[in-house]
Amino acid sequence: MRIVSMSGSLRENVGKKDAKALRRDAKVPCVMYGKGEQILFSVDQTAFQRILFNPEPCYVEITINGTAHRAMLKDIDFHPVTEIVYHADFYELSDDKPIVMSIPVHTTGTSKGVMRGGKLVYKQKRVNVKALPANMPSEIMLDITNLDVAQSIKVQDVASDKYEIMNAKTSDIVIVNSTRAAVEAAAE
Repeated sequence: MRIVSMSGSLRENVGKKDAKALRRDAKVPCVMYGKGEQILFSVDQTAFQRILFNPEPCYVEITINGTAHRAMLKDIDFHPVTEIVYHADFYELSDDKPIVMSIPVHTTGTSKGVMRGGKLVYKQKRVNVKALPANMPSEIMLDITNLDVAQSIKVQDVASDKYEIMNAKTSDIVIVNSTRAAVEAAAE
């Protein structure tokens, strides 16, 4: 799992007035919760670019007044017009508590059904995965070489002892749909 480092400073005052003052200085008011008390801090606006503009999931290592905290971005608010980050919530990770993250799905191999004219369709490009932070995968890799036309890989077909996929067990992740070319190839 990718780790992004951020540096923040504790917020002295809390409230609307102080949050507006932070935003004028190109800082984002943030809160971190999960272990004990909430920590209120602020981070530079530019620090969020490495998290927001990358499709890969990541953990965030936030250094606040010399103390490092490992967390994940839980929620983020944007300005409705300018789309500047307005506020961010972080969840501090604990090694013994499972978390849920949205993880991308990738495929490997070439499907038999695609070779015969079918079309590979992603029904879910991301799935919700529940795991301990140390066991969280950065991607779900599916081997599609044995998929034929009208066959699919369902959530229940993806099994691991390190994590659990939280989506509906009978829902498709990828499917090889039939096309006109596949129907003609089958007719011949």
